Amino acid sequence: MAGRKQAGNRVTILDVARKSGFSPSTVSIVLNEAPLSRYVAAKTKEHIRKTALAMGYRPDTFARSLRSRRSHTVGVMIFDISDPFCTLILRGIEKTLHPTKYLPIIMDAHNERKLFEGYLEMLIDRRVEGLIVVANWLFAETDLLADMEKHNIPTVVIGRDLTASRISSVLVDNTVGAYTALDHLYQLGHRKIAFIRGPASLHDSVNRWRGIEKFAAEHGLDLDAKLIRELPEMLDANSGFDGGLELTAELIRSRRKFTALMAFDDLTALGALRALMQAGVRVPEDCSVIGFDGVPPAAFSTPAITTICQPMEEMGMIGTEWVLKSIDKDEEPDPTAPVLKLLPPAVLVRDSTRPYKSSL
Repeated sequence: MAGRKQAGNRVTILDVARKSGFSPSTVSIVLNEAPLSRYVAAKTKEHIRKTALAMGYRPDTFARSLRSRRSHTVGVMIFDISDPFCTLILRGIEKTLHPTKYLPIIMDAHNERKLFEGYLEMLIDRRVEGLIVVANWLFAETDLLADMEKHNIPTVVIGRDLTASRISSVLVDNTVGAYTALDHLYQLGHRKIAFIRGPASLHDSVNRWRGIEKFAAEHGLDLDAKLIRELPEMLDANSGFDGGLELTAELIRSRRKFTALMAFDDLTALGALRALMQAGVRVPEDCSVIGFDGVPPAAFSTPAITTICQPMEEMGMIGTEWVLKSIDKDEEPDPTAPVLKLLPPAVLVRDSTRPYKSSL
């Protein structure tokens, strides 16, 4: 194409200067929109820009970053990108970053602490200007997050409350979510309810169980210990499906009657649904099932799973906005004033729950 360099040869400011007939310094001032460009005649600026466009000139972002000592990158650390919980959060992050000058560098730690720590060091070495950590339920706090504070890198964690470690956090209100889930089943007339809790060491599990106990105490609902099971510690967040399958099968074998089952999350609920169907228990005719999170696979099952929706895309957007605001501030971030944002969940009623009928 006439006026363009051959593929592989980058058009430089010197090339544009020769073609336009102006000095390299004038061309640089115009194309970089430097403050001095206001002293350049409008016709000159128009001619230089048209020449640069025709030649296919693109600014050297890397060179700019070296001059300004700004990388214009934001690190996005995912603990497991295959976890459906992360998908919509990533969408919220991308939507917020897209119209800005910041480029995300996405790292997937595959639920491995050493890999997470190694990637954090790499992001620091590459001088990211902010960090967003998407923490699934296997997230383990690492001391290297303190390095982000030491290097004055604005950091936010989505999905876990790390404000005690002076890191701003965005997450759903798990206590309210579990309270809402149990209220949904209770309003449908269910009183004999089975529960599959999350692993004991998990903060989300503790807070969700707190919501269940709060509702039960307020409404005089008996929590039958023989209808309560707990997921084991797991190395893969997606293995919640297997836990739901095995623990529900165990509940069925106990022959203790229950008309509804509340699962720790949607993948656990999907496993429970499989076990119930394999045992000939119809959902929702014989047993209602409710999950938690609102991940896409829960909508595609048969029946579709009623769930407590986390506003995951909004969580990603809020966390990203915080980081961008911190980057753009002239003053250094205040590590002693972390912010916690608890977002309200909402029940999404689908086909897996229905009113209890004593004739069943």
